[in-house]
Amino acid sequence: MNDSSNNVRSLLSKIHAFLRAEVYPLEQEFLRRPFRELLPTLNSKREQVKALGLWSPHLPEEYGGLGLKLSEFAHVSEELGRTPIGHYLFNCQAPDIGNMEVLMTHATAEQKELYLWPLIRGDVRSCFSMTEPEHPGSNPAWMSTNAVKDGTDYVINGHKWFTSSAEGASFAIVMAITDRDASSLYKRASQIIVPTSTSGFRIVRNISVMGDEGSDYASHAEIRYENCRVPQTNLMGREGEGFLIAQERLGPGRIHHCMRWIGICERAFDEMCSRAAHRELSPGVPLGSRQSVQEWIAESRAEINAARLLVLHTAEKIDAEGASAARLDISLIKFFVAGILQKVLDRAIQVHGALGLTDDTVLSYWYRHERAARIYDGPDEVHKVVVARSILGKYGVKVSL
Repeated sequence: MNDSSNNVRSLLSKIHAFLRAEVYPLEQEFLRRPFRELLPTLNSKREQVKALGLWSPHLPEEYGGLGLKLSEFAHVSEELGRTPIGHYLFNCQAPDIGNMEVLMTHATAEQKELYLWPLIRGDVRSCFSMTEPEHPGSNPAWMSTNAVKDGTDYVINGHKWFTSSAEGASFAIVMAITDRDASSLYKRASQIIVPTSTSGFRIVRNISVMGDEGSDYASHAEIRYENCRVPQTNLMGREGEGFLIAQERLGPGRIHHCMRWIGICERAFDEMCSRAAHRELSPGVPLGSRQSVQEWIAESRAEINAARLLVLHTAEKIDAEGASAARLDISLIKFFVAGILQKVLDRAIQVHGALGLTDDTVLSYWYRHERAARIYDGPDEVHKVVVARSILGKYGVKVSL
């Protein structure tokens, strides 16, 4: 085992111990109380994470992070995923983690000072505003929000929804059309930073998802941009690079998501096995004595292990060759791991019976919130077609999306 592997193992052990001692005991409060009421406690835990030297583990060392490769951070994301508040406490929650990554690469020095460094310090939250209710999210080239130049400003008009974590965010990174006549559909849009205090930025509502409108911890907002005026210096990268920048964040972002899902699977698996071992059907007869339960446990163990290996293989490929070389692998993990997540959660709830439907465990929280895994960042069906089309193309078959 090399020094890097030893360092990652030591890091994971430290994170695991902290979560067990300091974070798991907070979960019931998190599930039952408004996020704002719990915020002072969570901020105290965030300070503990900083004191332990574990803050923003995804970032390069020059930005205050741990300098981990994507394949190394994948293990961290899995460990943090075992609790609903793990990523938040370590400052690597979505969408902030993706926004940090693109700001590091594409922001100007002034933009970094205004937006990136406050994110890194954990002083602010951010959101990413791309999906529109009038157009299918699986076709990101089709959007209506536009940014028109007026003097030294952009004036933005449009309608977005599922702008995650907009409530409580200090700024949004907005995808908007800046050149409707560009030769390529994929060069029409740009990414522009919009402070949420800007006149014309209006949160219409937090969309209720599975009965939960969320909060400034996790919400999905509908937003109107109504003559929203920002300086042209808020353009991130160059005009027409919006889709290129979005694609750059999707590869690593899907690694983050998939390993977080595997962390959820591991926690659900542990809860399922514990319940099967200790819940008695009759005196001295544990639930785990039933063959159907044993099959769920065996199948879950195999599927989680397979999912982890597939994601780590993809992360290592991105580290070695870049996200573009791993395009099909990224699609594979997106639909495969999302499917495993649904299976494992469903089995765990079934083993818990009626208890699994309550908020006395974290299972029902994840079941509600993670059904979206098969939809966001591209629905399963689109990723399957991408993979199949590539494979069949080698046999001379043309398959269109």
